[in-house]
Amino acid sequence: MTCRRTSTIAAVALVCALGLLSAPGGAVAAPASGPLAAAPARPDEPEPEGRSLQEVREELDDLYHDAAVATDAYNAAEEKAKKQSDQIVELANKIQDLQAKRDRLKDQAGAAARAQYRSGGVPPQAQLVLSDDPEEFLDGAQRVRQGQHATTKMLAELATTEEDLQLYAKDAGDYWIELDRHTKDQAKRKKKIEAKIKAAEKLEKKLAKEERERLLQMERDAQAQAQTAWLDTGILKEINGKASAQGKKAIAFASKQIGKPYVWGAEGPGSYDCSGLTLRAWEAAGRSIPRTSQEQWKQLPRIKVNEMRPGDLIIYHADASHVGIYVGNGAIVHAPRPGRNVTVAGAGSMPILGVVRPDK
Repeated sequence: MTCRRTSTIAAVALVCALGLLSAPGGAVAAPASGPLAAAPARPDEPEPEGRSLQEVREELDDLYHDAAVATDAYNAAEEKAKKQSDQIVELANKIQDLQAKRDRLKDQAGAAARAQYRSGGVPPQAQLVLSDDPEEFLDGAQRVRQGQHATTKMLAELATTEEDLQLYAKDAGDYWIELDRHTKDQAKRKKKIEAKIKAAEKLEKKLAKEERERLLQMERDAQAQAQTAWLDTGILKEINGKASAQGKKAIAFASKQIGKPYVWGAEGPGSYDCSGLTLRAWEAAGRSIPRTSQEQWKQLPRIKVNEMRPGDLIIYHADASHVGIYVGNGAIVHAPRPGRNVTVAGAGSMPILGVVRPDK
């Protein structure tokens, strides 16, 4: 089943890269039949509010791009929150251990005090002086020195333990305050993302069905033009890298997710955002990578575009706000945006910032 799925993806990718998307020239013509052919894109036709459909598309692109950037920030903050929570748990465990140690030391100090009380409060040194047995005196003197050393060490350890407890308690308190502030900030980030997506969805709903179909076709045409321009550079003749064993596993995982919906902040298994998909794909290949596209761009080894191989991650836009996994033949698998599903697309259908390799 896996082989059949992989072969299907390879075939789709090849069609995307060398068929429709590799046609010479600028725009790729719409199919001669079907609903989209009946409603060709007309950028100069005004939308009900007096704007052209092209202007609406540009606004939608801006809204979804802003949502993607905000999603990246949200995901990065979520990772930080997880680390903060882990640190709080670690501190809580240390505090618990230190409290047990402090209680044990206090019990020891109490036992020593009770022993001295039972001896009538006479210091051990005085008891030795009153002894008539020289051998007993010498043995006792040694025990006294050992006891004094142990008591001094115990008291010092108790003092250090108390200091550590106060320090860890303060750190834990600081982390809790920061985590609480962070939680409130996340709520604001979430509202910002949802507001952008809601505005885009509202804008699309204002369009008639035919206009939405033309809008979708305009989106496809723009991507096809960008892919064609990229392929016309002859880039595929230079890209000859073979996928690594881990890269093949990452591609196989990503390919199995095709058709699942994009949901911002999602990491699977039922839905993904762009970096959530690449994260899980490489996790399935046995490699841990950063959560967001921006951190993937910052932290992973960078590769020249003409040296990339299947399994590498292509980072898009100047702000590294999108990412897809290269599957070969000039195509990627990616989670596009809200309202779209995980799909195969041309690797050059969006502005490429660069390429990173998780398993270098």
